Amino acid sequence: MADLNPFSAWRRFLALPNENRTKTVVIAFLVSAVCALMVSGATVILRPIQAANRAAEEQARLEALVAGIPGMTQILEQSGGSLSTVVINLPKGQAAQDVTPATLAAALDDAANWTTLTPAEDTAGIGRRPDYAQIYLLRNEAGDISLALLPISGPGYQAPIDAIVALRGDMNTIAGLTITNQAETPGLGGRIEEPAWLAQFPGTELADPTGTVRFAVAKGAAGNDYEVDGITGATRTGNAFTKIMRFWGGPEGYGPFIDAVQRGEF
Repeated sequence: MADLNPFSAWRRFLALPNENRTKTVVIAFLVSAVCALMVSGATVILRPIQAANRAAEEQARLEALVAGIPGMTQILEQSGGSLSTVVINLPKGQAAQDVTPATLAAALDDAANWTTLTPAEDTAGIGRRPDYAQIYLLRNEAGDISLALLPISGPGYQAPIDAIVALRGDMNTIAGLTITNQAETPGLGGRIEEPAWLAQFPGTELADPTGTVRFAVAKGAAGNDYEVDGITGATRTGNAFTKIMRFWGGPEGYGPFIDAVQRGEF
């Protein structure tokens, strides 16, 4: 009668010569399967930790940005030292009704919550734009917005550029800017992260009195209230950043939200 004990069968299998092709294939398969399970398990376990680390890093950058804006540290201390987080519906310029910071990632996994841009709309070359964005607001004692921190992104010369621009309560004067991710050429376009270049942004205006977004990275020295100095040898990065700022400040980006705040509706 055949021995049906699986342990005996396994021992007989292991006793086969190492040169046996069947044994080699089976062992290789088992090792691959175990490694795949370990990697999958590690990914599941580490995902919340990675998300928490990214959130902590973003919060640290936000705090550093706000700390560098004259008078903002004191305002934060008076208000409890924290910013409120809001998800806005970009096309409507209003607070989202059905999407919260906790559900935003899931909402953006749905292709229905993205808008494919026409060539005329896609001035920054991003292809499509999310319909929801998480922003950060600081309100004064009267309840009016005194500072809005708006995440922006788009293609640079070498790779995507992510940043956060801070607008004062008039929603036109730039209070500061921080680069949160970039991979431009070191020593050239990569200098957009340098404090000396970022120090130009406070006081720069986004749009002119007609509402036309005019912000630009100049080809050389800034020539008006809407420009910051260009970076020598990094014209393409400067042009890309100009397009990013103009897109997100315009009607396909935060324009409807900016208009709502200026009308006193937010």
